[in-house]
Amino acid sequence: MKTKKIFYTALIIALPFVWTSCSDILDVEPNDVITKENFYKTESDFQAATGPLYNKVWFDFNDKFYYGLGDGRSANMYAPFSDYIYPFTDLTETGLTGPLVSAWASLYNVVQQSNNVIIGITDSSVDQNIKNKYIAEARFMRGTAYWYLASLWGDVIISTDPKELVKNPVVNKNPLKDVYEFAIRDLEFAAKYLPTQAGQAGRLTKYSAFGMLSRVYLSYSGFSDNPNSGTRNEEYLDLAKKAALKVINEGPYVLMENYEDLYKIDNNNNTESMFALQWVPNGDYGVNNTQQAYFAYSSDITGDDAAWGYWTRASYNVLQEYESTDKRRKATWMADDDFYTEINKSNGGFTVDHSKDFLTVKKGVVGSTKDNAKITRMNSGLNTYMLRLGEVYLNYAEAALGNNASTTDAVALLGFNKLRTRANVGTKTSLTYEDIRHERRVELCMEGQYWYDLVRRSYYKQQEVINYITGQNRGVITPILYDTPTNTVSVDASKSTSPRAIGVIDATVFLLPYPESELIQNPLLREAPVPYKFTEDRITDLF
Repeated sequence: MKTKKIFYTALIIALPFVWTSCSDILDVEPNDVITKENFYKTESDFQAATGPLYNKVWFDFNDKFYYGLGDGRSANMYAPFSDYIYPFTDLTETGLTGPLVSAWASLYNVVQQSNNVIIGITDSSVDQNIKNKYIAEARFMRGTAYWYLASLWGDVIISTDPKELVKNPVVNKNPLKDVYEFAIRDLEFAAKYLPTQAGQAGRLTKYSAFGMLSRVYLSYSGFSDNPNSGTRNEEYLDLAKKAALKVINEGPYVLMENYEDLYKIDNNNNTESMFALQWVPNGDYGVNNTQQAYFAYSSDITGDDAAWGYWTRASYNVLQEYESTDKRRKATWMADDDFYTEINKSNGGFTVDHSKDFLTVKKGVVGSTKDNAKITRMNSGLNTYMLRLGEVYLNYAEAALGNNASTTDAVALLGFNKLRTRANVGTKTSLTYEDIRHERRVELCMEGQYWYDLVRRSYYKQQEVINYITGQNRGVITPILYDTPTNTVSVDASKSTSPRAIGVIDATVFLLPYPESELIQNPLLREAPVPYKFTEDRITDLF
C-alpha cells in the first residue's frame, strides 16, 4: 500500500471541493466546476456538499481498518496472512502499518471536508435555519471522527480551518480531554439543529446525534487522571442515559424483526439504522464497499476472483461467547453446513462447505451480481453501520448500571431483552457489567465496535482490561471443532498450534502509534499536548 502524505496535503488541498453522489437516495449532483463564489447558494448545494460525508471521506477507514482494528484488535477475528488484520490482532502495529496510516488520513479527511462544508455554509446568504441543519450534519461527522481519533490516538490535533494548516502545518496536538470536549460540542450542536426526521432516507436526524452522544458521553464518563479509579463520572453517565432515552422514547427507530435481515442489501437504511455509510451500488472505487472481497471465503459466493477471506476467521475466544440457540452466530460467522437463501439464489441457496475447524465471516458477505444487481466486483452495495438502535439500547443499559454491581432499571432491561429475544436467547431480570459486555460483543460483532468497548473500560479499570486482553491467549491459533447445530466450540487436541509473537500488553496497548509520515512532517506530535482554546459554550438546553 502506498504511504500517503496525510494531514497536510491529501486532507487540505485535494478535498476542498470533491463531490460524489452517495447513492440513489443521496443523489444530488453539483456543477462540474465549483468555487466558493458560485456554490453554497441553495439548499440543493448544501445537500451536494454534505453528500461525500456519507461515503468518500470514510472510504479508507471502512476498507480495512473498520474491522481490522475494531474486531481484529479485540480478538473477535484473526487472519494470519492478511497484513491488514494480523498486526492489530497480534498488537504489533507500527506507524508504518498500512491500514493505520490510511485510517488516520481518512478520519482527518472527514474532519477537513466537514470544516470546508461548515465554512462554506456559514458564509452563505441562505436562511439561517436551513444553514444550521446542514452545518449540524457536518458537525456530526466531524464530532464522530474526533471520537474515533480520541479513542485510538488520545492526544490529536483539533482543526477547524484547513487553510490555517496550509499556512503552518507544524502545530501542537491537543490533550485527549479537550478532543472529547470538542467532539461533544459538535454532537450537541448536531442534536439541537438536525431535523427530527430525515429529509432523504439515509441522512441523519437529531436522534442520530443523541445516539452518538450516548456513546461519547459513556466513553468520557470513565476518563480521569487515574485509569484505575474504578468509577465513572455520574454527570456523564446521566447524560448518556438522557441521550439514549431521547432516541428510545422519541426517535423514529425500531428494531428489525430478524437480526440476519440487517445485513441484506435491500434492507439498507432500515428502521434500525441511525447512521450508516452510504456506498454507491456499481459505484467507482472510493465510493464502494470493498469488505465482501476480504471476507468471502470462496468465489462460489462472489462469482468472481475477489474472494480472499478463506483465512479470515472467527477467533476461538469469540465463538465461546455464543449461546447454543443464538441466531446471531449464523448471521455473523459462516460455519460448515450453514445455509443462506440470499446467496446463489439461482441454484436454490448456498451451503457452506469448508471445514468444521474454522468459521469465516458472514456479515458483509452478500453474494454475487446474479443474486442482486447492486453487487459488483469489490462492491457489495451494503451500507456500513456506524450506529444503530441496538447499540443505543446497550449504551443506556451500561449507563444505567453506572458504578453499581448490577441494575434492574426497567428501561435497561426492556431494551436489553428485546435484543436477546430477537436473538432467540433467554432474557435477564437484572444486569451486570459482564452481561452487558457479553451482549455488546455478540450483538455488534464484526461491526467494528468491540475494541472501543475495551478502551472505554480501560479509562477507569485499566488493569482489569490488561488482564482480560492477556487472557485472550492471542499467541496461539487454537485448532477448534465447531458443532453447527448447537453453536458449541471445543479445542481439537489432535492438531498442533503455532505460537505467534504478540506485542507488549500493558498501559501502552490502548493508544496507537502516530503514522510515521506525520511524525516526520510535524515533530510537535512528539511533544506534550497544548490545551485547546474553545470559542463556544456547551449547549445546555438539550434535555
